[in-house]
Amino acid sequence: MSTQIVARILVKALMAIPAPDFSLCLFLIPERVQMEEQFKTLIVLSHYLETGRFRQFWDEAAKSRHIVEAVPGFEQAIQAYAIHLLSLTYQKVPRSVLAEAINIEGLSLDKFLEQQVANCGWILEKGHGRGQLVVLPSNEFNHPELKKNTAGSIPLEHVARIFPILG
Repeated sequence: MSTQIVARILVKALMAIPAPDFSLCLFLIPERVQMEEQFKTLIVLSHYLETGRFRQFWDEAAKSRHIVEAVPGFEQAIQAYAIHLLSLTYQKVPRSVLAEAINIEGLSLDKFLEQQVANCGWILEKGHGRGQLVVLPSNEFNHPELKKNTAGSIPLEHVARIFPILG
């Protein structure tokens, strides 16, 4: 078994997050092989992504460039996942939080934001002392609505009838 090929497969599976591909592939690899340094690194990277710890993820990925750059598109796939996760969590996200999650800063971030505003419906607004805010498009997760549950409600008249029995 070529560990280099297995590592590339795991990197590709990591790119598919939030799908469970990485965990499923990991179950197919013997434990003694998983103890090799490159696999330990990939497991740590997976953990950081699954827990939304993007700063730690990007720091660790920078130390392990030789592993993650073996598969083209790795950085873009992880950035897409980070944006997906932020859009499920936030209606408005501080620019600094977005920058940390996608590992882009400065002019590159400005260009990225311009592209997202033009193509994806993002809106940039000034925050109150916290810098710029990025308004993400509404979805069912970041824009909850109060739903009245009429099927499970009990009319007051029925409840009032049992009060004399209880008293």
